[in-house]
Amino acid sequence: MALGFVRPARPEDAPEIARIQLSTWRTAYRRMFPAHVLASLDEAFLARTWLEAIEQTPSPRHRILIAVEQGESSTEVVGFAAAGPADEQAQAPEEPPLPDGWAAFTDLLVEPRWGRRGHGSRLLSATVDLWREDDFTHAVAWAYEQDLATQKFLTSAGWSPDGAGRALDVDDMLVPQLRLHVDLSAE
Repeated sequence: MALGFVRPARPEDAPEIARIQLSTWRTAYRRMFPAHVLASLDEAFLARTWLEAIEQTPSPRHRILIAVEQGESSTEVVGFAAAGPADEQAQAPEEPPLPDGWAAFTDLLVEPRWGRRGHGSRLLSATVDLWREDDFTHAVAWAYEQDLATQKFLTSAGWSPDGAGRALDVDDMLVPQLRLHVDLSAE
């Protein structure tokens, strides 16, 4: 029987986080992004970036959590979440800064082959618990308009679109996103 749990990321988790990010993007976003863009992503560069994020968080309110699947004879890192206070990356274009007390996901990914086992829900729940401990009152997350799975996951947990949108320029192709939000005082 397998168990799943969430824990804070450690420096030695950076390569696994990079692997999960790359695997997830290449699987889940293969129809959203040009193939050559996904093929050009450098796993070693991503691992160095995640290592720096783990070792040098901007504040104690910035966190990276990992989801672990623990089987009878092995454990495997299967997902991760990165979150912190809402900053300029949480804003829509030309939007004023979000109010103090707002948090944001920068990433919430579960490797597709490990989906539908509760890992995403555990990551979301653990992050929300930490946000509440840190006195955040609201949170936001960006989702690609074509990423219906992420939208469905968040809306099933009480999040809703807030009307904000933006488009990422990926190799001269605009990829639209919508922002979802949640009131953390609601159960």
